[in-house]
Amino acid sequence: MTTAVVTSKGQIVIPAAIRRHLNIKKGVRLSIYEQGNQIVLQPLTKDYFQSMAGMVKAKGSLTALLAAEKARDKRREDAR
Repeated sequence: MTTAVVTSKGQIVIPAAIRRHLNIKKGVRLSIYEQGNQIVLQPLTKDYFQSMAGMVKAKGSLTALLAAEKARDKRREDAR
């Protein structure tokens, strides 16, 4: 079992072995949700999106929607 410590800012470090195994690199987004009494971190990698392709009908291109979300996040970061 691997453990992590939560900082005063609520941050944790994902151990390197897990990051390598799941191909989590700098800038990879994670979906965070509760499942019962557990916290689940789901890497939103290209592999994840390819596995989900076609499951949900969306208006417009998923790539365009993700690019727009990334641009909004960048504007928020730049405003800080």
